Amino acid sequence: MSGYSRTNKQKIINDPIYGFIKVPSDLVFDLIEHPYFQRLRRIRQLGMTYYVYPGANHTRFQHALGAMHLMGQATDIIRSKGHHITEEEAEAVTIAILLHDIGHGPFSHSLEHSLIKGLSHEELSLMYMELLNDSFKGKLAMAISIFRNHYSKRFLHQLVSGQLDMDRLDYLKRDSFFTGVTEGVIGSDRIIKMLNVLEDNLVVDEKGIYSIEKFLIARRLMFWQVYLHKSVLSADQLLVNLLRRAHYLSLGGEALFASPALQFFLNSHAGYSQGGQQAVFLEHFADLDDSDILSAAKVWAKHTDPVLSLLCRSFINRELFAIELQNEIFQEDRIDELRKRVSLQLNIPVEDAAYLVSSQGISNYIYTDLDDRIKILKKDGRILDIAEASDMLNISLLSKTIRKYFLWYPKFMKDLF
Repeated sequence: MSGYSRTNKQKIINDPIYGFIKVPSDLVFDLIEHPYFQRLRRIRQLGMTYYVYPGANHTRFQHALGAMHLMGQATDIIRSKGHHITEEEAEAVTIAILLHDIGHGPFSHSLEHSLIKGLSHEELSLMYMELLNDSFKGKLAMAISIFRNHYSKRFLHQLVSGQLDMDRLDYLKRDSFFTGVTEGVIGSDRIIKMLNVLEDNLVVDEKGIYSIEKFLIARRLMFWQVYLHKSVLSADQLLVNLLRRAHYLSLGGEALFASPALQFFLNSHAGYSQGGQQAVFLEHFADLDDSDILSAAKVWAKHTDPVLSLLCRSFINRELFAIELQNEIFQEDRIDELRKRVSLQLNIPVEDAAYLVSSQGISNYIYTDLDDRIKILKKDGRILDIAEASDMLNISLLSKTIRKYFLWYPKFMKDLF
């Protein structure tokens, strides 16, 4: 590939968050140049969030480079505190964080909830890392071992995937910047400077406790103000359901306009299969990005199927459906009644109205036993959980999983209530 023949690979990238970012090695440069990674330029970091916060057009590509930059800072700090990280390990953990999102599909999560079942973006990332490892003659083996938490130094994996990983430290700061939601601003520099290692686990020096408290609060606020914002949920449902409807029609024999890559998934019964089909699946997935979905939806907006055309027109023109949030499950009677009314209003079968009226649960947790705990290293050598060490936060509240339910339906139904 053309990028691999370049002799000068010591590049500097100007990032709006951190300023100048240095590409740390020739191998990292070659990975950035690879088409699998370049595809991330065409995938929005926050999916449909730009329908609510117009500045949220940043990409997975930018986020991955930012996380790579923070990883370099973290390894330097940990080394400065007397912990041994070889050059090979530093490069490997940098590659692991650089490629951690390489398996994301269009609009980041939409395909995981519509066309591809039973396969997460983390699993896809690992598959692409293994393909790249073959292409680069085994040079990613240690990075994959760290990514899978199979490497002997466990703290390296925690820097890639953990409570204080470089993924979270970058996306909170970056998403806050591009959405303009200042409540999400965190002191990533301060947190990284306070990182330490004890008994092969990532810990935080006692002086960093207030930065950790701020981090946990910022994460909670960003979830409800940005990631789970009502209008963002409504836009996401439009995207997921238009893809589900297109998939249904395509499997039924309807010839739909689509790029070859999208056509592959529309015509697939399972979306993914093991064995010989895996290579074909990954090849088509690597060709998918936001533009495939947008161009198809623009054409489908004029399709004769009333459900698909309504969903696509609403998606393209930002005519978001109504959405209600509450703490209890919505009654099935109300959902069924809404679907019957939509069916009558649009003269469509009741079963088709299920694409236009839906109810689901959403949940988030900020600090939980499901993840590694955040450990504070006291000056006297003791280790305390942040829940014990903090004299300000009620960590039990942040540890609680908050679950809500939404009901989603066309806005014209409000006039019929």
